[in-house]
Amino acid sequence: MPAPVASRVFDPHATEAWLARTPPGPAPWLHEEVGRRMAQRLSFVKRRPATVVDWWASLGGATALLREQYPDARVIEVEAEPRLVRLRETQGSAPWWSPRRWRRESAPTPVTEHDAQTLGADLLWANMVLHWAPDPEAQFGSWHRALAIDGFLMFSCLGPDTVRELRALYERQGWGPPGAEFVDMHDLGDMLVHAGFDDPVMDMETVRLTWDDPARCLAELRTLGRNAHPGRAPGCRTPRWRRRLLEALAPAGAAVGITFEIVYGHAFKGLPRSRGGTTTEVSLADMRAMVRGRKAAP
Repeated sequence: MPAPVASRVFDPHATEAWLARTPPGPAPWLHEEVGRRMAQRLSFVKRRPATVVDWWASLGGATALLREQYPDARVIEVEAEPRLVRLRETQGSAPWWSPRRWRRESAPTPVTEHDAQTLGADLLWANMVLHWAPDPEAQFGSWHRALAIDGFLMFSCLGPDTVRELRALYERQGWGPPGAEFVDMHDLGDMLVHAGFDDPVMDMETVRLTWDDPARCLAELRTLGRNAHPGRAPGCRTPRWRRRLLEALAPAGAAVGITFEIVYGHAFKGLPRSRGGTTTEVSLADMRAMVRGRKAAP
């Protein structure tokens, strides 16, 4: 078993503050596009999950794709913050006068990360959320606990080549880091194995987006999150600094091009690994589910 990879240089409080202020609404366009591309990979998985967990559903923006792919499955949405769960409950409830309430058709209630640990999901889907985990290996461990035996994990996240143009610009100007570093896909694969997953498969693609207006570029980038590097500039930037940034992004009115490295991964949760001189414990329910799943496999 490989040694664990060192934790990231990351300020979790910056992420917590961002999530606390983020309203549940449309996911960023890039997240929706990555979710669509990742959903195409579900065709390679022959098993039909009965329970699907959509991790940080509001941010991932792919719940509708999952319901379309698995119309007979129970799709459970997990939210990053209890506040978001409460807001989603309020938004999802039908008014007292609505026929939906008479027919008991209110939207399913989302759950918290803590509650998701006991769901025993057949598929855990995490679209564009792993790069917000301060410790990705610990996050993999959490996902491993939320899965049933023979369940599978599919995830996507940003890789280290993301916003390389912005990083180079900030370095030239001496402005400090524009964001936290992202983890290499090979390190993520090692973390998956160390967290107990079997047969991890990793790959990546590069997406380059262009804008004709640097202000629009910055507005789009803000929808993707906040600067979670502990060495970021303290306090607020000035309007003068913003003008300098816009001019540096698009000198002489040129188009702005930003690179995003998208990392994809999937892996299975097998039986607990046994070591010499130890006892492996598996619940009867997990063993029965594993046997049923393997008998149903083609």
